[in-house]
Amino acid sequence: MKKVSVIVPCFNEDATIQLLLEALYRQTYSLDDLEVIIADGMSTDHTRHRIMDFANIHPRLNILIVDNPKRIIPSGLNRAIEAARGDYLVRLDAHSIPSEDYVERCVAALDGGLGENVGGKWNIQPSGNTWIARSIASAASHPLGVGDALYRLDAKAQYVDTVPFGAFRRDLAFQIGLFDESLLTNEDYEFNMRIRNQGGRIWLDPEIQSTYFARSSISLLARQYWRYGYWKAQMLKRYPKTVRWRQALPPLFSASLICLFIAGFFFFDAWALLLAELVLYGCILLIAGVKMARSKKKFEYVIGLPIAISTMHITWGTALLWGIIHPSLMSSSVKK
Repeated sequence: MKKVSVIVPCFNEDATIQLLLEALYRQTYSLDDLEVIIADGMSTDHTRHRIMDFANIHPRLNILIVDNPKRIIPSGLNRAIEAARGDYLVRLDAHSIPSEDYVERCVAALDGGLGENVGGKWNIQPSGNTWIARSIASAASHPLGVGDALYRLDAKAQYVDTVPFGAFRRDLAFQIGLFDESLLTNEDYEFNMRIRNQGGRIWLDPEIQSTYFARSSISLLARQYWRYGYWKAQMLKRYPKTVRWRQALPPLFSASLICLFIAGFFFFDAWALLLAELVLYGCILLIAGVKMARSKKKFEYVIGLPIAISTMHITWGTALLWGIIHPSLMSSSVKK
């Protein structure tokens, strides 16, 4: 069997890291051919203790912790890749739970020549048992919220622009270059873009599944999507041809709101147009919320889904606009 290294960037994940390690310990792939490299961003909670305790109790799973002093995802991935000894690399997240056959299916797809990078579907779950947490999780897998991000939706196996996490040969990472450490997020998309630019293919297999936990509150969701939008702008400055229709709509919507609001001080009709746009947008989200409430038999989605989706749209779109005109600033966060 091929040697596989699971690489995981991590920072202050003591609440979820054990769930990931337990899922890796249950993999159908031989543990003798599996190692786990965790790049820790110098966690200040009990993350390292939980990892070491798990390693002591489950010695069959080879676990190595490496330092990631920069505390950002791409540098953590690169430190893990440098320490990895596997032929194949499987990139995971510290608050994800892969299915038991995750590694086995990734290796099978790579051995079958289906793509140079392969990945699967996120089964998005709420981070808490509150109405807003459930609404955020539903929004994160709703077409209105994520457009054509197929790994969040029910999609057939196919070639795509990018996949979450991904599995690839270790040699490939050194051939095309490691993850771009000047990007706080969008590092996966940029990495996959370089693969495609060199003639490689990105394969999405919905049978390769992992559970991903959405943010638990609107404030955390807004911070996440502000960061996503801002750093997407930094990537688009370098690679403007990579923009997709689903990525263009939120900033255009945010720009229209801003422009109509300012224009209203000079032309009253602009405020009327702004109101009409907001009413139309609100009606579309309300209809989506009602449909979700009926399908799940919970009234909370009538309110929660529109709040969550509008937060995603407006924060991501506004952050992208701000990122276009503002120079990039590195952040110390490694949350994905």
